[in-house]
Amino acid sequence: MSVQNEYNRENRSSENVLKACEKLGIAFLPWYPLGAGAALKSPKVKSLAKKHRAPPAQIALAWLLAKSPVVLPIPGTADLEHFEENAGAAQLTLSPDEMRELN
Repeated sequence: MSVQNEYNRENRSSENVLKACEKLGIAFLPWYPLGAGAALKSPKVKSLAKKHRAPPAQIALAWLLAKSPVVLPIPGTADLEHFEENAGAAQLTLSPDEMRELN
């Protein structure tokens, strides 16, 4: 069982659903995790991307992964290079200060 709702840095309207999923141990699959590219344009995301020497998409996806242990983002791409970049977010660790900055 899982829940699949739109959720990203710019659209957190499903925050209460995410919290319910955490309580019940249900996977939460945020679709549109990059918010049509809005996350990639965020000054905070861009700044952390420079600091980590990572693409902005990795920062936005790492934020989602760190947000909750039940979150499983599903960024779509038809490009192998973007797929590999997106997968790299799982190896990126954001500090508590960085998470607060992005929140």
